[in-house]
Amino acid sequence: MIKVKNISKTYSGQVVLQLPDLEIPKAQRFGLVGNNGAGKTTLFSLILDLIEASSGEIAINEIDVKKSEDWKPLTAAFIDESYLIGYLTVEEYYYFLGNLRGVSKSEIDQWVQIFEPFFNGEILGQKKYLRDFSKGNQKKAGIVGTLIGKPELVVLDEPFANLDPTTQIRLKNLIREEAEKYGTTFLVSSHDLTHVTEVCNRIVLLEKGVIIKDIETTSETLKELESYFSN
Repeated sequence: MIKVKNISKTYSGQVVLQLPDLEIPKAQRFGLVGNNGAGKTTLFSLILDLIEASSGEIAINEIDVKKSEDWKPLTAAFIDESYLIGYLTVEEYYYFLGNLRGVSKSEIDQWVQIFEPFFNGEILGQKKYLRDFSKGNQKKAGIVGTLIGKPELVVLDEPFANLDPTTQIRLKNLIREEAEKYGTTFLVSSHDLTHVTEVCNRIVLLEKGVIIKDIETTSETLKELESYFSN
């Protein structure tokens, strides 16, 4: 699904990311952890071609992200609230995304009802703009928006932040269900070690731009990560 080869990113002469090789297969729930400045957001930004690498290449389904845009219809992301269109209602925003991904308004109206438990009655039919929702509800709307059109790859940066405990649990279930039902590949970064180890079946730990650990999630993974960050 994703192949990273000899990627590096340098700012003002300082190397902030250096990855010789990284592969993420289809349908994997890939977790990325690390302290602030570890390179998590940089890696996601490179995968999404939001910034230019200093060296190396990244391919999604064998498509070089720098040389072609053919990977974009396969990919969705929610990094932060800037991905929303604040002057639209949630429904208008979903219609906009649906238009981009070949999904009709009637299909959106029917499909979005599936997520009412996740929305907890706070999102749909509110007749207010996205910019007027709380941070948590903006995040809920943005995350569900990534699933329109059944993308093959979904990238989520800190998806559990600003969500209440009930919604965090529902989000973990949602990610698992989408991956299992549609074979969706999820890339999830998080500072919350408990959530990321519960929802992801592989964890990569970055520190100062390099991979320190690359582990398949087991019952001992959380303890292993907590031990690393405690020292």
